Amino acid sequence: MTASLSGRIRSAGASADTVRRDSPGWRVVAEQECRDLWLSGRGCGLLFAFSVVLSVMTYLAGTSQVLNFLEQREAVNLTLQVAVAVGVLVTLVVSADAIAGERERGTLESLLLTPVSRRAIVLGKMAAALSLWLATFIVSVPYLWVLGRGVSVVGLALLLGLLVGTLLAVALAALGLLISAVASTNKVSLAMSLFLLLALFAPTQLPGGAPKGWFGELLVRLNPVDAALHYLTAVLVTGHHWTRDLSYLLSPLFTAVLAGGVLVAAGTRIVRLHGGVSGE
Repeated sequence: MTASLSGRIRSAGASADTVRRDSPGWRVVAEQECRDLWLSGRGCGLLFAFSVVLSVMTYLAGTSQVLNFLEQREAVNLTLQVAVAVGVLVTLVVSADAIAGERERGTLESLLLTPVSRRAIVLGKMAAALSLWLATFIVSVPYLWVLGRGVSVVGLALLLGLLVGTLLAVALAALGLLISAVASTNKVSLAMSLFLLLALFAPTQLPGGAPKGWFGELLVRLNPVDAALHYLTAVLVTGHHWTRDLSYLLSPLFTAVLAGGVLVAAGTRIVRLHGGVSGE
């Protein structure tokens, strides 16, 4: 983000009332954030890295052996899970830089002086971060189509990937913005966000999966990432009806609502020139 955002918002109107009348403040912020993200090359670079990872995964899944019907569904599910995981990762990285990065580059002060509420600034930045998730999902479509040719699972995989992935992306984008707002530096924000992501994804990579029994089931359901990926596997590989395991989506939904609610409610206090929560 540069000072151009301040000028863009100021040109939208001479007062907060003018901004609200001509164009919602969050939309002005989101539009300029998207320009900065994509025209600066950051978004394109992350998208290219994402396509490389997905290309490698698709190649390995498609050439490991002659796929039968079940194995093909598993290949689609694996690729979809990688697409969702990496997609929400880059979304979290962009969110973690959104406020702490502005503060560190010295552009947050001019942004706070514009006739746009701090809540609108937060919502605009979140919308811009989610544009990266949508871009990664679009890139993943041809890979899933190639792997799923011949089985009636591609359409369902794309629909589930869009819905479940967007839910996770909203949750992690909100968490990333919260961390970015209270972190003292941009490095601290990125480190905390990546540690959070590692803590959420590590249980999905344990040998043999989560512990068995009711305790293992509880751990899966409480972890929003693990629960979301479990839901995808249950529908795409096990063949469950999409409504049967909807309870696994309660955790990512609760995280998205709670983190998003806190972000919106506390936006006026946490978007500050210095990291930390205001005591006012």
